[in-house]
Amino acid sequence: MTKNYPSYLTWEHWELIPQLFPEAKPGGHSRTTTCMYPVVNAILYVLCQGCRWRALPGDFPP
Repeated sequence: MTKNYPSYLTWEHWELIPQLFPEAKPGGHSRTTTCMYPVVNAILYVLCQGCRWRALPGDFPP
């Protein structure tokens, strides 16, 4: 992610919420290879901008 959008969480805010996420289920996608920070920022971008998931900016991770 190369650009900071207004909907992004600051690192200070991010440090308050990771413990709220449930543990990954067995057989699901490994969370060791996926950083949740950009995922949460992408979700917040969609909620704040009202755009479709597929219309996310190109600098978001796959």
